Amino acid sequence: MKPRNRITSGLLAAGLLGSATLASAAVIPEGTVLAEKQELVRNNGSEPASLDPHKVESDVEFNIISDLFEGLVSVSPTGVIQPRLAEKWENKDNTVWTFHLRPGVTWSDGTAITAPDIVWSWQRLVDPKTVSPYASYPGNMHIVNAADIAQGKMAPDTLGVKALDDTTLQVTLNQPNAAFLAMLAHPSLVPVDKVLIARFGDKWTKPEHFVSSGAYKLSQWVVNERIVAERNPLYWDNAHTAINKVTYLPISSDAADVNRYKAGEIDITYTVPINQFAQLKKTMGEQLNVSPQLATYYYEFNTTKPPFNDPRVRQALNMALDKDIIADKVLGQGQRAAWAISQPDIGGVTIHNPEYASWPMDKRISEAKKLLNEAGFNDSHPLTFNLLYNTSETHQRIAIAASSMWKKNLGVDAKLQNQEWKTMLDSMHTHNFDVVRYAWIADYDDAATFLNNFRTGDSENTSQYSNPAYDEALRNAAKAPDVAMRGKYYQQAEDLLAQDVPAIPVYHYVRTHLVKPWVGGFTPDKLGYYYTKDMYIKKH
Repeated sequence: MKPRNRITSGLLAAGLLGSATLASAAVIPEGTVLAEKQELVRNNGSEPASLDPHKVESDVEFNIISDLFEGLVSVSPTGVIQPRLAEKWENKDNTVWTFHLRPGVTWSDGTAITAPDIVWSWQRLVDPKTVSPYASYPGNMHIVNAADIAQGKMAPDTLGVKALDDTTLQVTLNQPNAAFLAMLAHPSLVPVDKVLIARFGDKWTKPEHFVSSGAYKLSQWVVNERIVAERNPLYWDNAHTAINKVTYLPISSDAADVNRYKAGEIDITYTVPINQFAQLKKTMGEQLNVSPQLATYYYEFNTTKPPFNDPRVRQALNMALDKDIIADKVLGQGQRAAWAISQPDIGGVTIHNPEYASWPMDKRISEAKKLLNEAGFNDSHPLTFNLLYNTSETHQRIAIAASSMWKKNLGVDAKLQNQEWKTMLDSMHTHNFDVVRYAWIADYDDAATFLNNFRTGDSENTSQYSNPAYDEALRNAAKAPDVAMRGKYYQQAEDLLAQDVPAIPVYHYVRTHLVKPWVGGFTPDKLGYYYTKDMYIKKH
C-alpha cells in the first residue's frame, strides 16, 4: 500500500529524465567520520506476510523489499524520477515507452537481469493465478490489456510489455498517463527471478534460495524474531552504499519498540507511541523525527453485508465520529482530521471536504440519529457490530475512542476485535469482517492511488463498494488532458465517497520515528519510505 511521487509534465513529455538525473545513494557530507561498523537495526512493526513482491500490499513488506530489489526507476524524496535498473528511456506520444537497461546489471548470484525477466514478472503480477493484491495496478497504469488480464478475460502473455532484446523493454499504454513514471517506481513492479520461482515455488523467498537485485541480499529470516540483509556486492551502485548489514525487527508493541531503542538495541523505531510522544519530545527531541505523509487512516465497511449495505448506516457512523478529538487529543502528533479518502492537497490538486464536515458536531449527531432511525436502529433496536483492527496499542486506543463516541452519540455498540496483521489482511480479502481499521499510504503522488481502491473490481477493493458513476469519474480523470480537469473528476469521485461512505476517513498521517544521532542520511519521502542504501553510520 504503499510506494512514488509526482513528476512535472515538461520533464515527462521530454522523456529524457533517465539520462539526465543521478540515482540516489548514501550522500556523506565531506568531513564526516564513519563508524568502523556499518550496521543498522530498524524496527519494521510486524512480521511480513511474505517477501514475494507480488504477494504483499503494505509498508511492512515493501520496507524490506525496497532494500532487496530494484525497479526500472525510483523517485527521490523531492519527487524527482531517477534511473535505477533502466539507464535511460524515451517515449512516443506518451503511450509507447522504451527503457534501456544498464549494461551488466545482474542478480545477486551474478546471472544477468534481462528485459524478458521484467516481462515475465509483470505478466506474473497481473495473472489472476498469482492472486496478487496489486494485480489491478498495471491496469491502473493503463498498460495495454492489463485490466482485462487481471479480471481473467485475456491471457497474461497479451500484456502490453515486450522485450525488444535482452536489454530493451517496450511498454505500451492504451492512453497517456501523466503519473506513469512515478507509478513505475512501485515495489510490485520490480523484476523477480523466473528460474528461481520455477525451481522452488513459494519457497523461493527462503534465504538459502533467495536472489535479489537491490543494494542488499537476504541472509537470515527467523520468523517473528528478525530478518537480516547483507550488502550485495554485485549491486550496480554498490560503490555508493555505506551500510553493510541491516536487521529488521517485527516488534508490533510501540512501547517495546521505544524501550529497545532506549536500551540501544534499535537505531530507528517503526513509530512513536502516542501516549509517550509529548514526554519523548521533551526528553529526546533531537532524536524525534516527524514528517508529513501522504496516507489516510480509515474504517472500512463490508458494504455487501447487512446492515452495512445501507449507506444511511455508514453515513451515520461517519457523522457521529469526532475526528478532531481523535487527531488532536488521542493522537496529537500533528495528524489532521480527515473527511476525504485521498488528501486535501495531492499531485497538484486540492480536494474539498463535503459540506457536513463544516457542521457543528451536534448538528452532525442529530443527522446521524435521523439516518440510523430511518435504517431501523434506535434505543429499542440498537446497532451492534464488530470493529476489527490489527494488534497495536495505537489502533486499540483509536478503536476505544471511536467505539465510545458511537456509544455516547448514537447508542451503538461496537465490539472491539483484534487480529495479527497477516490474519487481518486475510479477513479483509475473504470479506470476513463488519468494519475494519485500515490505512492507505500513497503509491505515488496522485489522488488515484487512494481512489482506485474503491473502483468496481479493483484487487484492493475489499469493501466491495460499486458505483458506476464513481468508476466513470475515475475513468474521466485518467483521460483528463491537464491537472485542473483531473482535479474536477477526482472531486466528483470524492463527493460520491462522501455520500456513499464505503469507508470512514478518520485522519491524515504524519510519520514519527526516533532516530539515533549517529544515523546519517535518514530522509523519509512523501510516502513515508526511507532506504537503507541512502543511510550511513557516523562514528560515535
